[in-house]
Amino acid sequence: MTDLTGKVALVTGGGRGQGRSHAVNLARCGASVAVCDIDVQYDTIPYDMTADRDLDVTAALVKEAGGECLTVTADVRDPRQVEAFVQAAADRFGRIDILSANAGVWAPAQVKDTSDELWRDTIDTNLGGVFHSIRAVAPHMIAQRSGRIVATSSQCGRRGVQNLGAYTATKWGVIGLVKTAAIELGEFGITVNALCPSYVDTNMINFDLYHRLFRPDLDEPNRETSDDVLKTQHTLPVGSFPAQHVSDALLYLVSDGAAMVSGTALDVTAGMSTLWSA
Repeated sequence: MTDLTGKVALVTGGGRGQGRSHAVNLARCGASVAVCDIDVQYDTIPYDMTADRDLDVTAALVKEAGGECLTVTADVRDPRQVEAFVQAAADRFGRIDILSANAGVWAPAQVKDTSDELWRDTIDTNLGGVFHSIRAVAPHMIAQRSGRIVATSSQCGRRGVQNLGAYTATKWGVIGLVKTAAIELGEFGITVNALCPSYVDTNMINFDLYHRLFRPDLDEPNRETSDDVLKTQHTLPVGSFPAQHVSDALLYLVSDGAAMVSGTALDVTAGMSTLWSA
């Protein structure tokens, strides 16, 4: 198991889903963890977003895994709130070694039907939030001359996806930002990489509208009928899969074993990545 004893890890969007899984996995390996998430429901987002009670659950799970946990309610769209979160973590733990820039949202809409509000919420959260987070931790890592940054992109950052123009734009943007940051921060011993998951079994994809996108022909589509479609996109015989698989990939990227891995987008797609050209 990767040993992160003495390391301090920050996770944005850690109230539930992949972020919660990352936080618990990092704690299990010995890291102290600081987690932030939002306590606001965007009007543009069709599923229930995170509330403070979700952060409480994450904190309890991190402590159960053996880690110390700091939770902060913060909106990654606001650079001042992100800076305050990072500073609170530095004040509490004395250093910052790992950033999982994970916070994200999505809602389906064709490009011609995408509202200004949906575009702004998606861009400001998924891309702006990653930018704000990297910028805020960079001075701390530069001073230490070490650090691991991992941003959450998506399989949508690898291809075009119908009904997801805003989301797809952000996830392509994350990869470009990661590659540029990797160039600029490399001289300080900081690695910067992206994770590109496909269909991860979280609340973000377990709601009625999502299931209807995959099976509009059914009166009552559900997770099982969606997974039947997803299995046709994966080469491995699975539909949506647990967030733990993505967390294990993140653990590799922040480990000593990935010391020479930077500027990379790592696919965690159950084989869907066979669809792209390189």
